[in-house]
Amino acid sequence: MESNNIQESLLSSKAEQEKGDLKGRIFEESKKIWRVATPSVISRVSSFGTIVITQSFIGHISSVDLAGYALVQSLSVRFVNGILLGMSSATETLCGQAFGAKQHHMMGIYLQRSWLIDLITLTLLLPVFIFTTQIFNLLGEEEEIANSAGYISLWFIPFVYGLIFSLTIQMYLQAQQKNMIIAWLSAMQFVIHVVLSWLFVNVLDYGVSGAMGALCISSWFLVLGEFAFILGGWCSDTWKGFSVAALKDLLPLVKLSVSSGVMICLELWYYAILVLLAGYMKNARVSIDAFSICINITGWIFMIILGIMGAACVRVANELGRGDVKAVKFSIKVLMSTTAIIGVFFWILCSVFSKKLGYLFTSEEEVAQTVSDLALLLGITVLLGSIYPVLSGVAVGAGLQSKVAIVNLICYYAIGVPIGVVLGYVFNLQVQGIWLGLTSGVVTQTLALCFMIWRTNWDGEVSKTSARLQRWNMKSSDGNKQSSDNQLA
Repeated sequence: MESNNIQESLLSSKAEQEKGDLKGRIFEESKKIWRVATPSVISRVSSFGTIVITQSFIGHISSVDLAGYALVQSLSVRFVNGILLGMSSATETLCGQAFGAKQHHMMGIYLQRSWLIDLITLTLLLPVFIFTTQIFNLLGEEEEIANSAGYISLWFIPFVYGLIFSLTIQMYLQAQQKNMIIAWLSAMQFVIHVVLSWLFVNVLDYGVSGAMGALCISSWFLVLGEFAFILGGWCSDTWKGFSVAALKDLLPLVKLSVSSGVMICLELWYYAILVLLAGYMKNARVSIDAFSICINITGWIFMIILGIMGAACVRVANELGRGDVKAVKFSIKVLMSTTAIIGVFFWILCSVFSKKLGYLFTSEEEVAQTVSDLALLLGITVLLGSIYPVLSGVAVGAGLQSKVAIVNLICYYAIGVPIGVVLGYVFNLQVQGIWLGLTSGVVTQTLALCFMIWRTNWDGEVSKTSARLQRWNMKSSDGNKQSSDNQLA
């Protein structure tokens, strides 16, 4: 009897120890996640906030200009930004894995290669902004809205060029856990943007030009601050100056960038196509305004989740670079639990304040009421939207972008868009029908990504990561040795 009691006591104490160890491991992993995610959340919310603040100022200037801005931001900018963000995520994958493998010298090279590829890509895409009015006229949008969109789109050109540097530098710093500077710069950018917008629009009465000018100035403030940090010597281990080695081995990075670009684009364009469909409703202006407001509300929350997504990419990439499969799997579990809690919190907020959300962006009763009608679906989208971006981040960290691209293509364009069209037009549910289509695409994508991550052979991914880094590091190391005297800065 006594021996049984001793055995039970030992088992109990072992269970308590394991429970304590589990709590400690969760706490330590959460610290690692939030060390990356917190600055990323602050920077993304602040940067996205400048776009939403601009929309708010323009919305109080003219409903036509609000619709024009919504079209450009939701279609043209989202189209180009999707390509740039997707191609830049290759930098996130490679820098994260290189940092985990202690190949620090390669991170600056990857960053410069990404700049070169993205700059060429954006220059080829400039006609999207130059011929915006003609494009929207061909798509059948109202002429007044198309003309306003054409003028606003020209102002977005300097903004998107700044995005190339701000996106890639953030990923580069995030991989080495030095992105707190981005958070400070982004917070300052937001404050500067609000002040400039108020000054240019309300005081100097520059109208739409003032609102867009403030956006361009504040966005480049962030870029110049990032360059000052890198070139000032705060990244001495990973930044060795501009080098001709960045011109070598571009093809493998181009391939990874293209698959990354397709993955993100299919996701961002999905929302853009649905905004375009809203433009063909009976009351196009109200539909576009309400739909874009809902997307921007989800966008605010999505920026927070994107911070967690960035942390997911960094944690998975770092651990794959180190070759620790158990750490990868444990990190994924903690990430999913964290983001699910955040999603439930914002779902509750959207439900409670559903009738007041629209008035943050417009004073028109009809638009605000349409936003209120979408509130229930908006809350569901917010809840689901807290899960799938983190799964995408896990995939980016492992370099599985091409698989996610296939998932996005099927779930969004073979399921979501057709359902939205049928419900919106055939069953005459209008904007609610389109949003139901959006939600159905997100549901299927979330389930598919969960299955994909669950079925992934992480031991095999470790081997692939090691082989990739070894191959590229050897080539670039030779290039660095040969060109060390040719450093430009």
